[in-house]
Amino acid sequence: RTSIVGNERRENSAEHSWHVTLMALVLSEHAVASGLDQLKVLKMLIVHDLVEIDAGDTFVYDKVGLEDQEEREERAAERIFGLLPAESGAELRAVWDEFEARRSPEAKFARALDRLQPMVLNYVNGGGPWQEHGIRADQVREINGCIEDGAPELWRYAEELIEDALKRELLAP
Repeated sequence: RTSIVGNERRENSAEHSWHVTLMALVLSEHAVASGLDQLKVLKMLIVHDLVEIDAGDTFVYDKVGLEDQEEREERAAERIFGLLPAESGAELRAVWDEFEARRSPEAKFARALDRLQPMVLNYVNGGGPWQEHGIRADQVREINGCIEDGAPELWRYAEELIEDALKRELLAP
């Protein structure tokens, strides 16, 4: 749903996964907890996106689309992990469940990056989908506030982006 830099087309799921996993490698020092299992963070991000691809990615500000997202993703997870050998399927299912629970430091950091990445693209693209859908700053804060749970320093950066986006009228007040 987010445009790639330049607004020429929408970012596809593979590009999003690549961007967010690269962010995980580069920004790990900003995680709320030190000593994160970086491989687990990468697995979470990739497996989470795989399930979203199968379930149909939902625009994060689409309240109607979000109503059945959990159910669609649960069906997708069962289908995908069921295709794998039992041990592999169980391992990746556990990683996905941990990401979705958002309790471990790795899951919180992975979620933070998954939310920050499209914010950065929207900002760099002059508002992109924010403007197309009339998204307000309070919506961006509400949807993306979980960034603070996984990476407080990155949330401060996100807040700076939001404030500047308001000044530049990229977001509705």
